[in-house]
Amino acid sequence: MTEWHSYEPINGHRLPHDPLNAIVAPRPIGWVSTMSADGVPNLAPYSFFNLFNYAPPIIGFSSMGWKDSVANIEATGEFVWNLVTRDLGEAMNTTAANVAADVDEFALAGLEMAASTKVKPARVAASRAQFECKLTQLIRLETKEGRELDQWLVLGEAVAIHIDSAMLEDGVYQTARANPILRGGGPADYFAITEDSLFKMRRPG
Repeated sequence: MTEWHSYEPINGHRLPHDPLNAIVAPRPIGWVSTMSADGVPNLAPYSFFNLFNYAPPIIGFSSMGWKDSVANIEATGEFVWNLVTRDLGEAMNTTAANVAADVDEFALAGLEMAASTKVKPARVAASRAQFECKLTQLIRLETKEGRELDQWLVLGEAVAIHIDSAMLEDGVYQTARANPILRGGGPADYFAITEDSLFKMRRPG
C-alpha cells in the first residue's frame, strides 16, 4: 500500500528542499540572450521554459523577479533562445551569476557571439540551435485570489530558427545528437539526453 507525503503548498512542504521543481523535471533550459535599449548584451538561463505552440512557433520562459532579461525584452521586444548542450553547461552556469546590468555575460563566460538575422540580440555561436524571437506577451502571474506575484511570463514568436546541419539526418532533427542538458530539482541537478535513453512510442491512430 502506497504511503503518501501530502501537503498544502500554502502551509509549507515540511521537507529539507521544496520538491516542486524536482517533480516537474527535467525541464528544458531557456538560455535567453537579449540586448538593452543602450546596446548592452545580456545572456541568462531560465529553468521555467518551454515550447507552447507549433504554428507560429511560440516559446516562453518565466522569470522570478524583474530581471535584466525581462527589462530588456520589454524595452526592445526581442530575444533569442539558445540550446544548451553538455559542452556548454559550464558556460551556461557562469551566465547565471547575479551581475550588474552593464556586464556582458557573453564576455564573462568566454562565449563567441553570432549575429542574428531578424533581431538585434546576438546568438550563442557554439549553440547547436537558436530561435530568434519577437515578444508576443509579457504577463505578470497572479495567485488564485488575484494577488500579483513578482513572477513574469515572457512569450515570444520565433521569427528565425537556426539549426546546426550536423544535427539533421535525412532532414529529421536528432534530439540526442546535440547532447542537450536539462534542469532537474535541488540546487545543482541537471540531466543529459543521450542516444541510449531513446525509446519510440507512436500515437494511436
